[in-house]
Amino acid sequence: MITFPNAKINLGLQILRKRPDNYHDLETVFYPIPVYDALEIVESAETEIFVSGMDIPSETENLCIRVYNQIKKDFNIPPVQIYLHKNIPIGAGLGGGSSDAAFLIKLINDFFKLKLSGNQMTEYARKVGADCAFFIENKPVFATGRGDEFTELQMDLSEYYLVLVKPDIHISTAEGFHGLNFSKSPTGQVNGNNLADCILHPINTWKETISNDFEPFIFSKYPQIRKIKESLYQHNAIYASMSGTGSCVFGIFEKATRIPQIEGLNRVLYCNL
Repeated sequence: MITFPNAKINLGLQILRKRPDNYHDLETVFYPIPVYDALEIVESAETEIFVSGMDIPSETENLCIRVYNQIKKDFNIPPVQIYLHKNIPIGAGLGGGSSDAAFLIKLINDFFKLKLSGNQMTEYARKVGADCAFFIENKPVFATGRGDEFTELQMDLSEYYLVLVKPDIHISTAEGFHGLNFSKSPTGQVNGNNLADCILHPINTWKETISNDFEPFIFSKYPQIRKIKESLYQHNAIYASMSGTGSCVFGIFEKATRIPQIEGLNRVLYCNL
């Protein structure tokens, strides 16, 4: 049985405070995008994972094995071989590893007919990673808490065109959080505006009212990423931002747009939202 985990982008990202459990309270909007990995499981004599497409950090493999082991504790399921073909850029802020883990939960549920509810699958996902739970329902949401408390948004960007730019820079989540300056956004507000309100306004207002708290540190350390965002705006993006902790930067356009100037050293993906 095979499935196709998709990526996400963050439309705005504010970090409010560090929590006693060493996570952070945040506010963001998760939006699913049509960039996919491929994931397959088959019954086997022992549980193994095989990865193709691109090299991945060991923690991504471990996420998938952790998912299997968590479910096996509660259900008498046999060993499986997991085949993962990676296409979603890694270290990009696109949630590829979290998506793989969440889709594996859904795949195991369907393959073994476990009849898990959406809430049960979400609880498994929460144990794996903060944004993993988003990919269970896989719909636009306003996310709070650790990034695993959701309010569904009636948001449709399908009339727009997306350009994703992934430079040859890997940024870990830990690196992004290490550089946070809470004085930049102590209350989760930007320019006096609240993300939950601003995201509901027309997209042509987002440039002035929505931002990503990780950008100041990441842009200062990696000027190349800042230049990518500037280039997207120079080519008439309605809204551009780094996704998550980066390093991927996306631009939303009113029409199909190609930008040869940022191709070459960068991996560039073009798609409809």
